[in-house]
Amino acid sequence: MKRIERIYQYMQQHDHENIKEQLEQNTGITATEISESLGILRNNVSMELNELHRQGKIIKITGRPVLYFDRQAVEKKIERGLEQEELEFDCCEVLLKKLTYTTVSKSPFDDLIGSDASLRTQVEQAKAAVLYPPNGLHTLIVGQTGVGKTLFANLMYRYSQHTERLSPQSPFIIFNCADYYNNPQLLMSHIFGHTKGAFTGADNEKEGLVEKANGGILFLDEIHRLPPEGQEMIFYLMDTGTFNKLGETDRSRKSNILIIGATTEDPESSLLRTFVRRIPIVISLPSLEERTAKERVDLLKNLLSNEAHRISKPLRIEDEAAKALIGNTTFGNIGQLKSNIQLVCAQGFLNSFDQNEEILIDFKTLPINIKDGFFHFSGRRKELQEISKYLDPYTVIMPERGKQLINSDDYEPDFNLYKIIEDKASILMDQGVENEDIKKFITMDIDVHLNSFYNKFKSTIQDRENILKIVNEEILNFTEDIQIKIEQQLGKKLNDRFVLAFSLHLTSFLKRARSNKPLKYTNIENVVNDKPESYAIALEMKKEIEAEFQIRVPNMEVLYLTLLISSLLKEQEENRVAVLVATHGNSTATSMVNVAKKLLGEGLVDSIDMPLDLSPKVVLDKITQRARELDMGRGVLLLVDMGSLTSFGSVIAERTGIPVRTIDMVSTATVIEAVRKSNILDMDLDSIYDSLKDFRGYGGYDSESAAILNDKPHAIVTICASGEGTAEKLQAFIERILETITTEQIKVIPIGVHEADKKMEQLQEENDILMIVGIHNPKVEIPFIPIERLFAKDGEEQIIQLVKQRDIIIKKSETNWIAREVIEDSLNEFLTYLNPKKIVPTLLKFASIIETELNYTMENTLKINLLIHVGCAMERMVIKDTLIYHEPNDHIPSTPTYEALQKANTACLNPMKLALTADEQYYICDIITNTHIKK
Repeated sequence: MKRIERIYQYMQQHDHENIKEQLEQNTGITATEISESLGILRNNVSMELNELHRQGKIIKITGRPVLYFDRQAVEKKIERGLEQEELEFDCCEVLLKKLTYTTVSKSPFDDLIGSDASLRTQVEQAKAAVLYPPNGLHTLIVGQTGVGKTLFANLMYRYSQHTERLSPQSPFIIFNCADYYNNPQLLMSHIFGHTKGAFTGADNEKEGLVEKANGGILFLDEIHRLPPEGQEMIFYLMDTGTFNKLGETDRSRKSNILIIGATTEDPESSLLRTFVRRIPIVISLPSLEERTAKERVDLLKNLLSNEAHRISKPLRIEDEAAKALIGNTTFGNIGQLKSNIQLVCAQGFLNSFDQNEEILIDFKTLPINIKDGFFHFSGRRKELQEISKYLDPYTVIMPERGKQLINSDDYEPDFNLYKIIEDKASILMDQGVENEDIKKFITMDIDVHLNSFYNKFKSTIQDRENILKIVNEEILNFTEDIQIKIEQQLGKKLNDRFVLAFSLHLTSFLKRARSNKPLKYTNIENVVNDKPESYAIALEMKKEIEAEFQIRVPNMEVLYLTLLISSLLKEQEENRVAVLVATHGNSTATSMVNVAKKLLGEGLVDSIDMPLDLSPKVVLDKITQRARELDMGRGVLLLVDMGSLTSFGSVIAERTGIPVRTIDMVSTATVIEAVRKSNILDMDLDSIYDSLKDFRGYGGYDSESAAILNDKPHAIVTICASGEGTAEKLQAFIERILETITTEQIKVIPIGVHEADKKMEQLQEENDILMIVGIHNPKVEIPFIPIERLFAKDGEEQIIQLVKQRDIIIKKSETNWIAREVIEDSLNEFLTYLNPKKIVPTLLKFASIIETELNYTMENTLKINLLIHVGCAMERMVIKDTLIYHEPNDHIPSTPTYEALQKANTACLNPMKLALTADEQYYICDIITNTHIKK
């Protein structure tokens, strides 16, 4: 991280909740404070702070000393964006006036879009629930995913503080019951707490959320996930204000809380009637589709303004693109709208990176699945006209922050995508990479970051039973028949969304056509010109629909069908051969697959364990079903050990029509090779089978080949955009790792992506290449580690395992280099008085003494957690704010672990005039003992 980035990160992590009090006391962030905290010379800090102020990221108050505040934090407090001339003040009083300028009558609900229209009744219900004497009324918020239930509960809490029904310090605790729905005991423990010994693993008494929320509001999201006994305990708390922890029989504990629940289900069918009767206020939030046209456009503009603020560039959006975004929210509502906006803005930002002008979002550049939003308005002429009234042909959104009604948001990525794009594009431009190549590289990054983030919010309405709730069975049956015909015609699998998306579209089309209303379509002929395959299928579907439903399908509808089919087709070349491991024993197959995944990352591989007493027919059915689930159009490689499993391949192929090849006498090495050749080398099924049928492990190479291999110098190749700059930094990084794990000579050779394919053959002739690391896989018979995998938690372990395959001696290191970096970076966030860089060697010595005394090598996870805790404990010793151990002193007798801690304490900390108290040592002893027991 650059120096200026570290300083800005420190500014952002500062205490922003008490800005008003800081201004009243003429205090704030100073250059001296940052210098001492980050270990940077003060004059360098001042220079970088001035640069951040020039960039418009921080606010400056002149005087002695000069004070600084994070701009975004202040804008959140005053609930509006600041102009450039408002970023410097002569004294704290001037900024304080802007901070305190609010009208008493303004309610937190006033900034909620729709509070005076479609949400008016809901807002009045919420206010009544909060203000009802003496302590408010318990409330249930009902609505689809993404309508804003959490935001609405948050506004109820803020309104309680606004009306002084609750104090500013009153707690507001959010808990999602779905997180633990499959473990009711753990779910109840989180909510109500438990006593020591209440259940297996309850080693200490635990405070529950009901206690923590005392005097405030407890928000239980997905409340229908509560088991019946949990609902009973909640309504008893509502009735009497008392409760008991798990393990207690008497309900003698008291908590004065207001409970707000939220659910996506029908309360009458998903909750106990006795529970629902005790909730007097039920607030039903409308879906985005039920909101007024103006509100939908206002929501779109508000979310766009937030993205424009992040990018610091104006956005220009075409009305057709705006309609597609609004229409593509059938199930995700506002949350999905926000996700889609972030995706198209990221792509727009990338496309305009080399320009200083505004970012254009038009229909033709939208991702295909978002273009599908037009289908929503296909026959809703009046609705479309109403939305059009609030949209210009092109709407310009200036980079001003929209209203921030909530501090945290599930639909907000925990990374700054625009910063990632900007930094990577700058590096690639400096290295002379062409613009088109830059876009290709960074588009992959957008896919990795955004697609993985949005996947967790995809609609769960995929199974047949749920689809039948929204379409009739005649249409669903027709859709399923169509899917089979298309897959047979193309020899490709259709996207999982096909049944849902097509049946919904067909329902909408038939309803419009049978109402005899004129069908109005947007002109999209130019969109489908390059989709001849999808267009041919759409023509066939036109005939099928006309024959089945006795209705004429207009030509323009065929174009829409083309667009729909194109977005739902899974391109066969993007898929891999699936690997399925099935062996006798309770966990044999699972263990082999786990090893392959650890070394090579998640691939299209799965396992089935076959207990010896299980019927072969049951196993065959299970393997057949798993093969159907895994197959992505390129077949399944079945790896088995012996017996009846060896004959299953032909039966599965006959049952399913999926190409299946079987290899017996499977070993862990065979699984690794199969996954590598499928996932990394992208080989087809027959090629993988031919290369593995005689494979008997990595030790099976002939001695002559081994001798030739051993004569070559060991090497690792790094591939980046060019052979300079980033590639050389990656080279230095890997060299530092190699220094910590082996004393043998291993060269690291950096090359550019443009020369990778040409150079690899020559490099292989001259070197024994252990692995390739970087942004491009040259598809050769050498293990490839993507650069993002290198920096994952097991990145160093992957390097060690691949080095071991050449019988290179791995030395025992004091701690691995990546772990050291993680410890130091983490302590940078937590420590104020101690310098993390200087205490990390002491901490590593501390861990080494414990390992020596216990004759036990800690895993990285334990070592990192332990040393971060010890580092924080050292700072607590400095400021004399030690932890208090709540168990009796005889809880931990003089165990070997405790004695080892005392020796480490004496040897490492006493020379620094520090010493961990007995309480701190008891805590650390718990960390080591509990982790070791769990392991």
